[in-house]
Amino acid sequence: MKALLFPGEGSQKAGMASEFEKNFKIVKEIFKRADETLNIKLSELILNGPEEDLKKTEITQPAILTTSYAIFEVIKKEINIDQKNFKFFAGHSLGEYSALVSSGSLKFEDALKLVHQRGKFMQSAVPEGEGAMLAVMGVDIKSLVKFLEELKNKNGICEIANDNSNGQIILSGDKKSIQDINTILANNKKRSIFLPVSAPFHCSLMKPASEKMSFLINETEMKDSVFELVNNVTAEPVKSSNEIKNLLIKQIFSKVRWRESVEYMINKDITDFIEVGPGKVLTGLVKRISDKVSCASINTIEDIKKIK
Repeated sequence: MKALLFPGEGSQKAGMASEFEKNFKIVKEIFKRADETLNIKLSELILNGPEEDLKKTEITQPAILTTSYAIFEVIKKEINIDQKNFKFFAGHSLGEYSALVSSGSLKFEDALKLVHQRGKFMQSAVPEGEGAMLAVMGVDIKSLVKFLEELKNKNGICEIANDNSNGQIILSGDKKSIQDINTILANNKKRSIFLPVSAPFHCSLMKPASEKMSFLINETEMKDSVFELVNNVTAEPVKSSNEIKNLLIKQIFSKVRWRESVEYMINKDITDFIEVGPGKVLTGLVKRISDKVSCASINTIEDIKKIK
């Protein structure tokens, strides 16, 4: 059985989906709809950059959503691959919106407006330069929790933002606390790298953004899902529209339980994971989680042959 995966921030690059845009009318139409919905030249940024603008989270989020959805629509309508062939839909952080649109629970235009504002609210939740994120490699989550306990008597926020795979965990919080945990890890000969991000995502510092998004999300029409949507917050499927909304609000400040989500799908007999959207980040993470499943990413027209 197969599952569809949709990437989050960090997968973007200028020129993503350019091959699809040149060859499929439906992609041109989707790009036009995105431009008109947000009243910005989003399609121009997706196709040509500059990278500096594409990295701004209020642009990154709708750009990745638009690219992922456009590629999905090519797969579904132009190549005639039935989405019912996929048992699960799942997205990493922002990718949950792509999964919701592709599975029919959320209108594309509504999702665009939500993620555009989501980017603005997340960016403004913490003053620039006061937050940080750290990727920790080669440490399992139980061991990392023990290292985090060394910070308990100090002020500040340092939380697990993404449990991505075996040996890749992302921490998020205020800059001083992240620097402190980086020192603790270095003293224990553990490898960690500061991420080039503009805000500390998926930690309690994002609660102001979550509060602002709650009104917009609750006012947006969503349908109960007819597909199994594996959620970041619970690492389990969610179907009711009310529950989807509540979890989208919580997701902004909660840990992304990606490793557990993938393990859940594998335990439910998924043997093939297909990543739809820019980059191959999720494909790489799945391979780290299990060497007993196959993974493929759809970035080019040639890639589509992998799922036929």
